[in-house]
Amino acid sequence: MTSRSRFLVLPLILLALRLSVAAEPATPGLTIEKIFSSAEFDDLSFSATWLDDGSAYVTVEKAEGGSGQDLVAWDPETGDRTVLVSASQLTPGAESSPLAIDGFQFSHDRSLVLIYTNSQRVWRQKTRGDYWVLDRSARTLYQLGGDARPASLMFAKFSPTGRHAAYVRRSEIETGSGSGTPGAGPLFRHDIYLEDLLSRQVVALTTDGSADVINGTFDWVHEEEFGLRDGFQWSPDGSAIAYWQLDTSDVPVFTMIDNTTGLYPQLQQFKYPKVGQQNAASRLGVVRIADRQTRWLEIPGHSRNHYLPRMQWAGNSTELLVQHMNRLQNTNDVLLVDTNNGQVTKLLREQDEAWIDIHDELFWLDDGRRFTWISERDGWRRVYLVSRTGETQRATRDDWDVIELVHADARRDEMYFLASPHNPTQRYLYRACLDGSSARRVTPDDQPGTHQYDISPDGRWAIHRWSSFDSPPRIELVRLPGHETVRVLVDNRELAKRLQALKLAPAEFFRVDIGGGVELDGFCLKPSNLDPAKRYPLLIFVYGEPAGQTVLDRWGGKNHLWHRMLAEQGYVVMSFDNRGTPAPRGREWRKAVYRQVGILAAAEQAAALEKVLAERPYLDPQRVGVWGWSGGGSMSLNAIFKYPRLYHTAMSVAPVPNQRYYDTIYQERYMGLPDDNVDGYLQGSAINFAKQLEGNLLVVHGTADDNVHYQITEMLIDELIRHNKRFTMMAYPNRTHAIREGANTSRHLRELLTGYLTNHLPPGPSEMPDHSPQ
Repeated sequence: MTSRSRFLVLPLILLALRLSVAAEPATPGLTIEKIFSSAEFDDLSFSATWLDDGSAYVTVEKAEGGSGQDLVAWDPETGDRTVLVSASQLTPGAESSPLAIDGFQFSHDRSLVLIYTNSQRVWRQKTRGDYWVLDRSARTLYQLGGDARPASLMFAKFSPTGRHAAYVRRSEIETGSGSGTPGAGPLFRHDIYLEDLLSRQVVALTTDGSADVINGTFDWVHEEEFGLRDGFQWSPDGSAIAYWQLDTSDVPVFTMIDNTTGLYPQLQQFKYPKVGQQNAASRLGVVRIADRQTRWLEIPGHSRNHYLPRMQWAGNSTELLVQHMNRLQNTNDVLLVDTNNGQVTKLLREQDEAWIDIHDELFWLDDGRRFTWISERDGWRRVYLVSRTGETQRATRDDWDVIELVHADARRDEMYFLASPHNPTQRYLYRACLDGSSARRVTPDDQPGTHQYDISPDGRWAIHRWSSFDSPPRIELVRLPGHETVRVLVDNRELAKRLQALKLAPAEFFRVDIGGGVELDGFCLKPSNLDPAKRYPLLIFVYGEPAGQTVLDRWGGKNHLWHRMLAEQGYVVMSFDNRGTPAPRGREWRKAVYRQVGILAAAEQAAALEKVLAERPYLDPQRVGVWGWSGGGSMSLNAIFKYPRLYHTAMSVAPVPNQRYYDTIYQERYMGLPDDNVDGYLQGSAINFAKQLEGNLLVVHGTADDNVHYQITEMLIDELIRHNKRFTMMAYPNRTHAIREGANTSRHLRELLTGYLTNHLPPGPSEMPDHSPQ
């Protein structure tokens, strides 16, 4: 055979191999590989930003016929597509490829575009990076920051006049020889800078930033628990900037160890106040652009044991609206502060016997004469209108919760909000006049499930996202108030077809009566071939804390698909929302857990389990497992430790076994101060019941978890060893609370959990016990 013939035959062999592989049937059903290592069951998403006047929404799209991304405006009425900024315009002069767009902002007249790129993670989100300014008319592109290091700017934004940009600059502190903690990594300072967009001159507006003093951004606990990251705001006229400053000098330092990066371990240290420990001192300042001098606001009664969780310009450029909260977080004073003379006026005081939730549903109305406010003061989460003199008017009157106020417009005398009066597992859009009259549901009646709306600033349009438990998201543009679909943006049709082909048993939503007039919402997933004459193992998915619900009629992504996979393998999967979870069932429901986190929920979860075991003969009471993550990991520990007769296997991921070791803002909000609730902290912390373990326990934790520290799990391990309890432990090196960093991590974790269930809670049916007389 000649060499020529050999080259001709090889492609034929390869083609035959490809055809034989293609002819083999695909692996049926759901698998961990399909869910976590492929895109086969991924849902498509959509992201857009409305222009300020609502005339268009802007998307970031892959450039046609080249690399990079375009900024594209879409006319909601006609669907006309206009490229506002092309990828070719975003190529720096010395580079050959365009900037990647991680975020963008237009100046007021849209002549300038601010491009955020090279973003880097700070705790949970990517909030530092590089910023570039594109002058659309001059066709110039230049980078902000002067001599700043790469990826060191945060929260850059144009002034309202378009003349300046301001940003926080993160600068490494030179510690000098012999200073600092060896191996602890660099220290940083944070200051606010101003850059003139014409002259490119850069000046510092604050200069006192240090390793302890933070300007314009926040420490770990404020970011995690109050959602505070961007810590400065331009005045509407561009003459001043209001900003937060934190002094963390007396806050205890937490240390994490990275054993995997290099030859020797590396330390990561950061300020983290645990329950009862010292918080950062906070204050608010206003710096005038003209003289670069800061005036500090004098808040009456403010101390290091108070919080300033929200601040914004009060509809003008002279006054700020400030929320001032005590450490227990059960009193919130809403203050109007004159930044010229320092006068402080208390507009209203919100108080609760338990705690008060911070919200961001504040809309200014009537040219700044009134604003919207959310309160539970009369038992339900309602909308109120508050004047600049403090006069308060209730705007919603029905005895059900407003889940979220999403839009308010005095000129059109309307507000839109999410609610679900009859089903706490769902979410729908409602519209009402500002006095609460004419309230009606806008979401069509034939669309059950969970709905989200991004409403245009003029209130005429909305980007509508809709999903249900077994239906992936559908995203469309709708016209308001009629809710007419203008165009479908994402339909996830192919994913829906793949799910339909699986022929899964429909999910069941139900309520379980645990006595005392309390009914818990639950969901149930069954094997599609369930035989009611046999018994199946039950796996409970739990969270149970005030930060979230698990029983929601919405698409749950990969976690939901994993539960579905387990059901097809022969498990029944259930979840219950106990009292204390944030369901729209009234204040009393949500606040019942106060001072008894880990106590009430564990008891109600156990009561629900007992009830379903009694009511559903197909459940095997000898094969009951529970699993959860974070607060759900803690709840899983409480379940198997406190109720060993009911639960036989538990998988606890990233738990808080001892509540005294979690952060101040979260834990004290729901449990009070440790000296005032000694018994609550003892009874609610699973570590104090570890000696009662009888079943199978798997504990999983990432060693670089800055949120729930690996330290607490090590303490639990030590306690289990002390009582000679057998258990299984998996540590994921240098992974955070999400346990997803690094190649293959998510798949590895799910295979670990699935394998543990298979070994200790075998799937599939077993015969009913024979109770006939012998």
